[in-house]
Amino acid sequence: MTQFAIIKKLPSPDKAEVEVLRGTACGDSCESCGVCHYASKIRVEARNDIGAQVGDRVEIEATTSRVLGAAVLVYVVPFVLFFIGYALAAALSMTEVMRVVMSFAFFALGLGVVVAVGRRHRKNPITYNITRVIGHEAA
Repeated sequence: MTQFAIIKKLPSPDKAEVEVLRGTACGDSCESCGVCHYASKIRVEARNDIGAQVGDRVEIEATTSRVLGAAVLVYVVPFVLFFIGYALAAALSMTEVMRVVMSFAFFALGLGVVVAVGRRHRKNPITYNITRVIGHEAA
């Protein structure tokens, strides 16, 4: 998975702190872009084997399966467990209120799974590599 970023800092010769340029849902053309524009930027550390410098606009790459796996974990697992909780409660002939309660309990369980897996993966985070320099950001 490739993304575009700007190098903000060089903590060491082979590492760079980059600001990832993420697109917004509106395509940066809505009236509230003053708010979402800043929320659409994140900073990550990337391997800098090509010697890119501060201010360079670069292409960074991460293992697609790791990125998609993280997205599925965070966005899909809690909601799947939510519906499983509801279906289980319905199969047990619980009242509607208890079905909703069980749904949210399973959703909370899903969030717990996300937190637990996230803590386990802190020791092995998603790594980014700078693959090429595209240009230099004007100051």
